Amino acid sequence: MKKILKSLSFASLFLIAVSCENDDFSVATATGGPELLTPESGNEYNLSPENPESEATTFVWNHADYDVQTEVNYVLQFALAGTEFAAVSEIGPSTQRFRKVTVAEMNAAMLEIEAEPFVLTNVDVRVKAYLGSNESMPLYSNVISISVTPFTLDLPLLWIPGSYQAESGYGSDNWSHALAPSLAASAYGKTDFEGYVYFANNVIADNDNGFKFSTQQNWDGTNYGDDGSFSGILSSTGSNIGVQAGFYRVRANTGEVTEANPNGLTYSTVQVSWGIIGAATPTGWDSDTDLVYNPTTKKLEIASIALVPGGFKFRGNNAWDNGFDLGTVDEDGFLQPSGDLTFDGPEGNYKVVLDLSNPRQYTYELIAL
Repeated sequence: MKKILKSLSFASLFLIAVSCENDDFSVATATGGPELLTPESGNEYNLSPENPESEATTFVWNHADYDVQTEVNYVLQFALAGTEFAAVSEIGPSTQRFRKVTVAEMNAAMLEIEAEPFVLTNVDVRVKAYLGSNESMPLYSNVISISVTPFTLDLPLLWIPGSYQAESGYGSDNWSHALAPSLAASAYGKTDFEGYVYFANNVIADNDNGFKFSTQQNWDGTNYGDDGSFSGILSSTGSNIGVQAGFYRVRANTGEVTEANPNGLTYSTVQVSWGIIGAATPTGWDSDTDLVYNPTTKKLEIASIALVPGGFKFRGNNAWDNGFDLGTVDEDGFLQPSGDLTFDGPEGNYKVVLDLSNPRQYTYELIAL
């Protein structure tokens, strides 16, 4: 009899083991969820992009109870307070009962649940436990509430829908917000928008033609036009704006006029012809070699130019000190005003590409032919 009982016990353990290996937990029973122990409810976290890999906090919980000996997976779940976890972001999984969360991880979780950047947001947190890769038999911990101020490195955008789009290569339909080019502000919370736009045809402004500045990729946001004076003043109830055909730097400041923002509620459109100049080019520092806009790629290009090692830069309208000067690259790889670039490749013919299509994230390429 003892041998029979031992055999039955061994068979039961074997059956449980095989079931766990195959993610079949039909023989298991969940008896108690985990308990989230730290941090305490009410803690506040002000996240900063300066140290993204530093520790924001560490979450600690005790084990979830299942009546089989098997590995338990845990994930942290975050949701906007009071939403009953209708939409969650997760960090994990882990088989450990603690998780150090970095600033970058917590910030990403906050943005995923659409917490507003730079605004203190109340967030609910819990631990989810489950078995196997199919997330079988989930159990949930108690809920704690914390407050988090997330950040974003994304620049705010302003879109330019108008009657010029189809002919200029910004979609097949005019007044299409979704495909309209955009301007970017210099930083989050700023209202000084800038970008480059190509107008293939003269845009004569009237009730149906021209363009506007839109805060959303639809008509539901604020749509700025000219205040009627056509002197570069914006109005949220203004008229469509027109320009002559060409490649333009477009700026708009949608903020109210204050001492700190004296250029608020203004816009400007300046036609720009970009060129490359410098010791690396055939004409040295004496004159530019003009780039040509390619409406297919939305980039400025020179099909072939002979380059030699030396300094160079990009400038606009064949002149200095006019605000159109790109000669350094920042740590993110984007062109910035002033300074000189250096070509140190082998002498030869190159294709030059200047990409101004991504507002405030301007780049260039020198491609050997």
